[in-house]
Amino acid sequence: MRDLKLPGGRHPEKVHRPDNAQPKKPGWIRVKAPTSKGYFETRKIMREHRLVTVCEEAGCPNAGECWGQGHATMMIMGEICTRGCTFCNVATGKPQSLDPFEPGRVADAVARLGLSHVVVTSVDRDDLDDGGAAHFAQTIRAIRHRAPETTIEILTPDFLHCDPGALETVVAARPDVFNHNLETVPGLYPTVRPGARYFHSLRLLQRVKELDPAIFTKSGIMVGLGEDRQGVHQVMDDMRAADVDFLTIGQYLQPTPKHHAVARFVHPDEFAAYEKAAYGKGFLMVSATPLTRSSYHAGEDFARLRAARLARLA
Repeated sequence: MRDLKLPGGRHPEKVHRPDNAQPKKPGWIRVKAPTSKGYFETRKIMREHRLVTVCEEAGCPNAGECWGQGHATMMIMGEICTRGCTFCNVATGKPQSLDPFEPGRVADAVARLGLSHVVVTSVDRDDLDDGGAAHFAQTIRAIRHRAPETTIEILTPDFLHCDPGALETVVAARPDVFNHNLETVPGLYPTVRPGARYFHSLRLLQRVKELDPAIFTKSGIMVGLGEDRQGVHQVMDDMRAADVDFLTIGQYLQPTPKHHAVARFVHPDEFAAYEKAAYGKGFLMVSATPLTRSSYHAGEDFARLRAARLARLA
């Protein structure tokens, strides 16, 4: 696996950006360095199968806990993204060709880890006609074959520049959860997520439900980027209008001085208020804490999500 980062975790394509100060983290979002046997065993399996994980590429603060429990979020289609979002620590550039054997290696790793629930994500691949939709579908089918009892959650790009039918290809493979993150409020898209379009992402989530109502839909945002509470509530309303089932809200953490600045650290009480409001708006499942990430406790949350749907239908 090539090292695309400069010393200090910086990426060569980001060095032209101005430095933003990195404020000291409050005590409620500090985590311990990973030391468990399970963490190192999970890392060994990822290396043996030559797999990329978003846990490492994005510098997730929960990696020690999740890997210690044998959980890792697989990142397919390489480690180079064609987008340049200012919050993200994944390298931007020209990706390599897709590896046709990767879906099988992912499936083998899932089986070896004995996962009851797996999350598969990817970089953006605007260089591909279908944005990698067929590769996602192949990965889902490979996991179904190799680990038929495992439930599958995918976290996809927006397929903004793709041929018609890309989304249909993914949905036809029938993941259990389809996740696509809005990331932030629409007013911050030009600076935080310049290559994406807010209402396109909303429509993507809505279209999944139209294609297959049985698939759970999920989306998330970060706070602390400069949004206000009204903007967060508006995103919640927009998601519910698109029939999104599951909402995640977590604190934005600045990877390096070259990334978007942290505007503030949101207090846990404000996260609790967001969670209460989101349930009031009709979400089946909500995770809103400073350390919440898309795949954090995803397996446990999926079980609760499924139970919530059954209770609502009863």
